[in-house]
Parts: sequence; C-alpha cells; structure tokens
Amino acid sequence: MQRPITHLRHVALGVPDLPATLAFYRDVWGLTVVASDASVAYLAAAESPEPYVLRLREAEAKRVDVIAFGATDPLAVDALAAALDSRGVQIVVEPTELHTPGGGYGFRFFDNEGRTVEVSCDVATLTRDPDSRPAVPVALSHVVLNSASPEDAVAFWEANLGFTVSDVLTMPHMGRLMWFMRCNSWHHSIAFARCGHASLHHVSYEMRSIDEYMYATGRTKRSGAELVWGPGRHLAGGNTFSYFLDPVGNTAEFTTALAEVEDDTWESHEHSIADPNVADQWGTAQAMSAELAAKSFNTPDAGLFSAPPV
Repeated sequence: MQRPITHLRHVALGVPDLPATLAFYRDVWGLTVVASDASVAYLAAAESPEPYVLRLREAEAKRVDVIAFGATDPLAVDALAAALDSRGVQIVVEPTELHTPGGGYGFRFFDNEGRTVEVSCDVATLTRDPDSRPAVPVALSHVVLNSASPEDAVAFWEANLGFTVSDVLTMPHMGRLMWFMRCNSWHHSIAFARCGHASLHHVSYEMRSIDEYMYATGRTKRSGAELVWGPGRHLAGGNTFSYFLDPVGNTAEFTTALAEVEDDTWESHEHSIADPNVADQWGTAQAMSAELAAKSFNTPDAGLFSAPPV
C-alpha cells in the first residue's frame, strides 16, 4: 500500500516552564540537546537518524506546537499539500524550505481539531556516535492524542493522510475508547483517545531492550518524577509501558518491543480493557481505573487552530 506519510519524525511542545522541562528530558529522560536558545530547545534520541525527536518551546500555556511526519520526496509533499487544500483543509505554511535542524522541504496544516501537522522530506539524516550513557531513548515511538470527537479524528487521518486503524480499545457501557493508527509497518505511530477535550495524552520513546526499558523506568522513578502507570506490557501493539509526568504535567512513556504488522494481511481487533490482560499482559502495573486514566487527560490544548511561531 502506497501511503503519503512514511513515518513519525518529531513532536514539538509549547511548555510554560522551559528550564525545568528541558532539564527533565535532558538529565533524567536521557535525550540529547542538539540546538537551543533562550526560548527553544531541540533534543535528539541516541540512535535515531532524525536530527531531533522532541522540540520544547517556552509558551504561556501547554500546547502541542507541531506533530511532524516524513514523506518520500518533494513531489509527494506538493501532491499532499494540493490534495489537502482541495478538500478544504487549512494550510498553515505552504510547501517551502525548512530552517529547523536538518533542513528539508515541507508544509504545515491544521487537522480537523486544529493541531498543527508538518509533513516534510529531504531532512538530513544523521549517524550518531554511540551514546555511553546507560538506558537512553533510541527513537521516538509514537504519540497519543486526546480527542473530544475521536471518530472524526480517525476519519480525518484515514481519508486525508492514509493512516489505517490497527486496533481499538473498548470498555463495556462506554464503547470505543482508543484507536491505534499506523502509517507503515509499526503497529501505531499515532493514536486517539476519547476525552472531553483535545490535548496531548502522551509521547512515547523507544528503548533498546526490555532490560534498558526497566533500568530507565527505575532511574526516572528515583528522580522523583511521578510514575503514572507501569511497568507493564500492553496487548494491543505488544509494547511495554512506563508512563511518567514531566515537570509541566505532560505524560511521557518509555516503551520497547512495539509490534510490526503485515500491512496487507493485518486485521484490526477490538480489545476490551475490562479484561486486565488487555491493559497489562504482565499484571505488574496498577489496575486501570477512571482516576488513573484521568492522569493523562491533561489540560485542554492551548494551541488549537493557532500556528506556533517556530
């Protein structure tokens, strides 16, 4: 299947306390600062070819600045921008040369709920020297977004960006609660969770192994960061999870072993989280509850239908 999107590149967040948030992701989480100034910092993962996987910007209120994805070449970028424009999708930045680390060629648009999405190609890839620090993130895995109308969000990303639903989580008397969506062979690069408002649910970072995943979980817990949920292992996607709150209340996840699926043969499943094995196959994490789920509802996204300045 030919898709307009190849992969997830990075997530950019606006945060109200840049110094504390930057210190957390650099010194505790294990990302590396590759560029920064007084108001913006770009952080890379140890083995990712992407110039950076997380951008932090000083902002008055928490917001998702940009969710960035890759495309194959300038023709694909131009074709997608033209297709979205013809369907009435608001283009924020027309296809142009990019001036962020790694450069490239891309454009930005608002999705149906007002999040700024970037699609780019020709971004310089990097081969990094081995990181001597133990148990640091090696890549960006996925991002999960809260949505007041997840069915509409899923339909938008399917129809306009070629994403496919891999699996759905359900709950008796509540119906469908979360949709996992893929743009390549990874089980999901993005997911949408039902919530009363649009906001960031969590950003997930890939570790080299389960051993390093556990080491990083312990290190972050010892730092004093709040462990929201985990360690455990999901059924949908098969990946491990440890969710922490960062200094401004965004949720970040350590994960590893996310499933790869055969695009042409994989069939989407519905899994009820009333079954404890769906939430956590290992049985090591806290039981899922409404109070626990609310930890990652976050505050409403302050950046909807408002393009970031960078």
